[in-house]
Amino acid sequence: MKKLVSLAVVAALALSTQAADLVDQLAIQTWTLRNLKFEQVVEFAKKHGIKDLQVIGNHIDPNASQEEWAKKKAVLDAAGLRAYTFGVAGTSMEKEKNRRLFDFAKFMGIQLIIVEPGDFRIWDNLEELAKEYDIKVAVHNHGITSLYGNPAVVRQVVMHRDPRIGVCMDIGWITSAGFDAAKVYKEYQGRVFDLHLKDKRIEKTQGADVYFDTHIGEGRGNFKGLFEELHKSGYKGRLAIETDSGDFAKNPDEFVSKAKAFVEANGKAAAH
Repeated sequence: MKKLVSLAVVAALALSTQAADLVDQLAIQTWTLRNLKFEQVVEFAKKHGIKDLQVIGNHIDPNASQEEWAKKKAVLDAAGLRAYTFGVAGTSMEKEKNRRLFDFAKFMGIQLIIVEPGDFRIWDNLEELAKEYDIKVAVHNHGITSLYGNPAVVRQVVMHRDPRIGVCMDIGWITSAGFDAAKVYKEYQGRVFDLHLKDKRIEKTQGADVYFDTHIGEGRGNFKGLFEELHKSGYKGRLAIETDSGDFAKNPDEFVSKAKAFVEANGKAAAH
């Protein structure tokens, strides 16, 4: 009997290891739902079975009153949802202006703030506040011509700072900049705190290349390699479904459903 119990425990542990599935880490960046009001965002998330929201100012404003924050937090709590992060947040050279953002995060129970400062000097006061509040801060990337479009620049920004300073890696923009998402993720050496689940295709023109959002898995993103790296590294963050496409944002149901289906089909850890 003892032997049978031991075998059952071993089997259960093996199954739990094999069952690692990135779909359990899916979230939604509410920029995808920018055409919806806050109450509609809540209903949308419930409908699609996504509990974690990366909220934008349209839906919860860091500059609103605490009374307004409390009302919206109560709605999220009642719906079984949480605002796990906020961004991309505006930042200032003035530390005390940025403090408002951290006070908001603390009140809402947010442990991660996504930023994209327009001046590298802002990182000094963000790092001080991250330490003071014990809240993580992650830099988001846009295209190659943006301040943080080159992963080498991002590494220089974060690697020598407090461990609470890291990266929100936008897979679509990394791809459109000509980088391999799996390779870049690995090179960030555990500093990726959040992922924007986005895909893009690139069209060559006589001028600058043009980038278009696609459904997840239909663009140039190396999701197979990235998902393998996420499993290898034991990534604990979220994959926040996001689109820059105005057309997809008009029908977010289809976009989010397809994104979720793609991760369900491709996001399981390989059995060993």
